[in-house]
Amino acid sequence: MRIGLSIADFTLSGGPACIGPELGRVARTADDLGFSAITVMDHYFQIGMIGPPELPMLEGYTTLGYLAAATQRVQLGTLATGVHYRHPGLLAKIVTTLDVLSGGRAFLGIGAGWNELESRGLGVPFPALGERFERLEETLQICLRMWQGDESPIDGRYYQLARPLNSPQSLSRPHPPIVIGGSGEQKTLRLVAQYADACNIFPGPQLPHKLEVLQRYCDELGRDYASIEKTSMTTFDASGGESAIASTIESLREMATAGIQTVYFGVVDTFALKPLEIVAERIMPVAADL
Repeated sequence: MRIGLSIADFTLSGGPACIGPELGRVARTADDLGFSAITVMDHYFQIGMIGPPELPMLEGYTTLGYLAAATQRVQLGTLATGVHYRHPGLLAKIVTTLDVLSGGRAFLGIGAGWNELESRGLGVPFPALGERFERLEETLQICLRMWQGDESPIDGRYYQLARPLNSPQSLSRPHPPIVIGGSGEQKTLRLVAQYADACNIFPGPQLPHKLEVLQRYCDELGRDYASIEKTSMTTFDASGGESAIASTIESLREMATAGIQTVYFGVVDTFALKPLEIVAERIMPVAADL
């Protein structure tokens, strides 16, 4: 099992001027300690499970570009971009740019999106859920065509591209990995089986069942289930001491038994380095054997 770092909270007592230097320090530390990836949420406002919307929230891909310059090894991506946030042609260009500038370390994390409050707040259209899923499939098709170098016009239901040119092309071949976030059994997991290189599913008792559903879709489509990386997320609070370490390891064992191969860690107190060191020294060695 691989361990990645998920950064979701950018609040610092020193204010916005401290975010850049401190974020770079965290990223370099995670890179040096052996985390497999660094991800950020793709939101305009902070989300309720972390704090009120007024808390600092950085734009996702600008942040990943900064992290690319601060690191050498980790993969970089969002978990996950709402499909309605950016036009698919522009999204393909953005992820390609990140991939080129990072030396081939980008992935596309994407999903149907959910936070109507922030979209309405910034004037971004927020279609109904069914339409967002239709746009998600169309976006995946467009990104894949652009990464294949197919410049023929695209006349989709929602998007029309006269010349989907993508130059420079991504360094990752055949394309940056696609990670679809979500666990909906009717649409999301089918899209994973059809288009994605990885899924990202929240942990919990439902996890084995969700992966069984994904395997059924793979069987129906003739897709090799083993070719899809299974990822999930957890939160680690170092203030819990040995008990927190033990419970986290037990949770990872359960996820590994279900089939999870990568877990993205959100750490309480984003800018403290000690929790990262604890994860690297006490948890990663165990995870590596799962």
